[in-house]
Amino acid sequence: MSITIATVNLWVHDQEVALAFWTSKVGFELRSDWTFPELPNFRWLTVGPRDQPDVEIALMAIPTAPVVTDEQHALVQKVVTSGLAGAVFLVTDDVQRDYNAMVAAGVEFTDKPESRPYGIDCGFRDPSGNQVRLAQVTAPE
Repeated sequence: MSITIATVNLWVHDQEVALAFWTSKVGFELRSDWTFPELPNFRWLTVGPRDQPDVEIALMAIPTAPVVTDEQHALVQKVVTSGLAGAVFLVTDDVQRDYNAMVAAGVEFTDKPESRPYGIDCGFRDPSGNQVRLAQVTAPE
């Protein structure tokens, strides 16, 4: 058996805002942008790292009625906004370089690059509130 990860889901409040953030500020590329006539409120929108074509992030709009109740929608939106919906972990060969480039592009970091037991790590949140970690992993000493 050979199973790999192809796409991970990230709930977003606004797909256009998310697309602009991940492509213009983080530097990912647009992978797919599909709509379906039979599903008028559904858009399959994915982005991914330019150098890793086999993995992508689906920027999924938080579902609304009739898929979920208004109460459920509000709950998911609150969880995403608070940063509790999980985290995306990105790895780079030069965290300081990429941190500087993203700051210049307008990404607001919650943590500056800092040494950790596994390497150098920093964090930011996307416009919906999702947590993102950026790390330069080093070999254990």
